Amino acid sequence: MLSKLESACFVIADISGYTSFLASSELDHAHDIIADVMATVMKCLRPPFNLAKFEGDAVFVYAVTDKIDGSALQDAIESAYFAFRKRLRNIKQATSCECSACSNMQHLDLKFVSHYGEFIKHRMGGREELAGRDVILIHRLLKNGVNERLGGHAYALYSDPCIRAMGIDPSAQGLLQHQESIDIIGDVKCWVRDLEEAWAKENDRQRNEVTRDKAVSVIEFDIAAPRPVVWEHFTLPGLRPKWRAADEVREASESGRRGVGTTNHCMHGAHAIIEEVIDWRPFDYLTLTTLLPIPGAPKVLMTYAFMESADGGTRIEIRLGKPKPKDREFLDHVGAEFRKNITNEVAALRVMLERQKGATVIEEPALPVSAERFLTQPIQAR
Repeated sequence: MLSKLESACFVIADISGYTSFLASSELDHAHDIIADVMATVMKCLRPPFNLAKFEGDAVFVYAVTDKIDGSALQDAIESAYFAFRKRLRNIKQATSCECSACSNMQHLDLKFVSHYGEFIKHRMGGREELAGRDVILIHRLLKNGVNERLGGHAYALYSDPCIRAMGIDPSAQGLLQHQESIDIIGDVKCWVRDLEEAWAKENDRQRNEVTRDKAVSVIEFDIAAPRPVVWEHFTLPGLRPKWRAADEVREASESGRRGVGTTNHCMHGAHAIIEEVIDWRPFDYLTLTTLLPIPGAPKVLMTYAFMESADGGTRIEIRLGKPKPKDREFLDHVGAEFRKNITNEVAALRVMLERQKGATVIEEPALPVSAERFLTQPIQAR
């Protein structure tokens, strides 16, 4: 039987500085650090992506095209990069080891390449591998001229086929046009996001979060599904009506990318609940104001927070901001009904996601597992 031809969005996350890091470091600690940060990256990519192959200093992942859109793709990549940077920072603060690996790990960085195309699966060495022209192309795009252009900064490189397939407006979203020429394949138009710049903006951007201690009310739920899956069911317009009481969600964003400034109209017949996003931190939390279609209703401030459980599931906290004194009576009036409705809706979401969890099992290679020896068994500097 011929292999089935499929279309997918491919992503490779590649560690920069890997070769020199290994060559100048103690192997056991270096291996543990690489395994640790790769697992951190994969937590932000999988799902919606599946792991195709672990390639030593890189992970190659893919997602069939009906599982992701342009905003979700960029959020996954940038969240993975931010998590990578935070993890290196946390390791440095946590370890007392002064070996070369632990001293030099801050020189590691990460780059991403994303492409859209076709592939087939075939078995090689007892496991499934992806094959095809587009699989070759994305690997060839790892060798590019972006480093010279950005001065060595971390980056995400998107091929033009990926940009078009994911519905991204590159100019409106501040991506830089770039050209690569690849032997046999020819010229490939690409677009670039400077991730070092994105990381700086992330750290400088003012937070607007209703913290637990500042909330007038907190509604908590647990769902046995990974954070990225739960996040996308709370945020993607096509998924929200599947579990929330809305006929449809009409989304508007100036750049076309979901995030701060996005406005949602949650349609209930002829009426609309209007949401405005004022903070957006995938996959940690989002903060928005909600305006109910009730005369005289004030905007209600709330944060949806998503925390990873020890078992790999997700704890959700819906935190309602303290209202102004003049609005307290209204919030007291609608609060009980809101709690009842959201509890019933999340119960439906929990059943839906937990049924999906075991519905489709995709064969994946195993990632190396870190024993965190760089934290627990310091190597004494010589």
